[in-house]
Amino acid sequence: MKGWAKVREAGLGYLLILPAMAVFGVFTFFPFIENFDLAAHKTPPYKGLPSPYVGYHQFVHVVTGSEFLDSLKSTAIFVVVAVPIGLFLGLALAVFANQRLRGSAVFQVIFSSTAITSIAVAAVIFGTILNPSNGLLQAIGIHVQPAALSPGWALYAMAGISAWQFTGLSFIIMIAGLQSLPEEVLEAAKTDGAGAWRSFWRVTVPLMSPTIFFGVVIGTILALQSFGAIDIIITGPDTTFTHTNVLINYIYDLLNLYHDQGTAACVAIALFAITAVFTALQFRFLERRVHYGS
Repeated sequence: MKGWAKVREAGLGYLLILPAMAVFGVFTFFPFIENFDLAAHKTPPYKGLPSPYVGYHQFVHVVTGSEFLDSLKSTAIFVVVAVPIGLFLGLALAVFANQRLRGSAVFQVIFSSTAITSIAVAAVIFGTILNPSNGLLQAIGIHVQPAALSPGWALYAMAGISAWQFTGLSFIIMIAGLQSLPEEVLEAAKTDGAGAWRSFWRVTVPLMSPTIFFGVVIGTILALQSFGAIDIIITGPDTTFTHTNVLINYIYDLLNLYHDQGTAACVAIALFAITAVFTALQFRFLERRVHYGS
C-alpha cells in the first residue's frame, strides 16, 4: 500500500507539472534544439531553395568575423556600464528607504516602479528627454546630437536607460536583503562604537554579499538580453554604424533585415554560451567573496 501511495503521489506531481513542461518544451526547449539545426545549414539567398549543410564551419566563420566581434565589444561595454550603475543605485536607494522614516513605504513603491515599467514607455520617455530638437536636455541648455548619429555616446545612453530600468529590480532585491539582516549584529556594531559609514562597509556589506552577488548575476543576464530601448530609439539598419549593435540586436537585424536564419542561429548559440560561461565564472570567482554566515 505504501508503495502504491508513493506511485500515486509521484504521478500526481508529474501531472501537475505537465502543463508547464509542455509550454517550456514547445516554446523554449524545442526552439533551443532547433537553433543548432539552423546553425548547421546555410540560409539560401532566395526562398524555396535548399539549405546546404555546412556543419560547424558556419559557426566558426560567424564568431570569428569582424561584425560579430564588434557586436561582442559593444555588448561588453553595455554590460560593464549598465550593471554596476543599476546595482549601485538600487543599493543606495534601498539603504535610504530602509531607514525608519515617515512615508518610507511610499519611497519603496516609487523606487521599485522602474521594475514594472514597460521598456517601450521608458524608451519613449528617455527619447523625449534626449531629443535634440525639443527634449528636456535641450530645454535646459545641454545640446545633444541625435542618438542614431552620435556613435560616441549612443551606446552609453542606451546602457543608462537599461541601468535605470534595472534599478527597480535591484532595489527590490537589495531592500529584501537589508530587511533580512540580523538586528542584533547591527546593534552590536553600534555598541562597539562603529560609525554609520564604517558599520555599513564592515558589517552591512559583508552580510549583504549573497544578495549583491545574486544581483550581479541577474543583472548581467538581463543586460546581455537587453534590446528594447535600442530597437525603439535607434531604428533602422544604421545601428551598426552607431556602435549600439549589441548581440541581441545583431540577431534581430540578421532575422528581420537580412533574413539570414543560419547566421542568426549561430549568434544566438554564441550568446547563450557567453551567458552560461560568464555566469559560471561569476560563481567560480565572485562567490569566494560571498559571506553566507549569519
